[in-house]
Amino acid sequence: MSALKLVVFDMDGTLMDSQEFILMAMERAFASAGYAKPDKADVLSIVGLSLDRAVSVLLPELDEAENQRAVALYRQSFLDLRAELGGEAKAPLYLGARDALERLHKVDEILMGVATGKAKRGLDHAYAAHDIGHYFMTSQTADHHPSKPHPAMLHQALHETGVAANRAVMVGDTEFDMEMGRAAGYSTIGVSWGYHPVSRLGAADVIIDDFAELDAALDEIWRG
Repeated sequence: MSALKLVVFDMDGTLMDSQEFILMAMERAFASAGYAKPDKADVLSIVGLSLDRAVSVLLPELDEAENQRAVALYRQSFLDLRAELGGEAKAPLYLGARDALERLHKVDEILMGVATGKAKRGLDHAYAAHDIGHYFMTSQTADHHPSKPHPAMLHQALHETGVAANRAVMVGDTEFDMEMGRAAGYSTIGVSWGYHPVSRLGAADVIIDDFAELDAALDEIWRG
């Protein structure tokens, strides 16, 4: 059996704090569509879902055509903000994220990946802005898979790396990440600094409060 292990990270709310741009883009999109300003907590609660599903949660009364119009307005708003303010280049990595990636990268038997609600274009911007793309052997995005918590992204990560599900771990900040991990047969680590409160991370095997705790949490899972 392969000795390889896999750690898959969510991006927004786990590795990178992009909430300012997500909130601004959603507010612009709602304003353009003539909808009332969305509540911050409501917007953060849907981070990680694909855009059409996120809009359907925030505005369940919309029909399909109106939903797609709101999705298009959000995408355009985010592109405009990226051009105006720098987008992912101005969204900081969380404290300790880069050091944690570097530590794991130095361990030969550990491979890393990303599974994100971002589109590939947005993930590529994040990789380039923070020079972190080289850490990841597999990158799964919302434009190529069903929305979280469907496990398709994590199944594809296993396929691309050759790692068995029982040696893979999903690290994320939302209940969607935890549910996706469980559905794919992964172990799960929830982080307390992201967009969902810890009370929503009940499916996590371990919860960490700092990236300095990640290595020990992974060791605990793999020893088990």
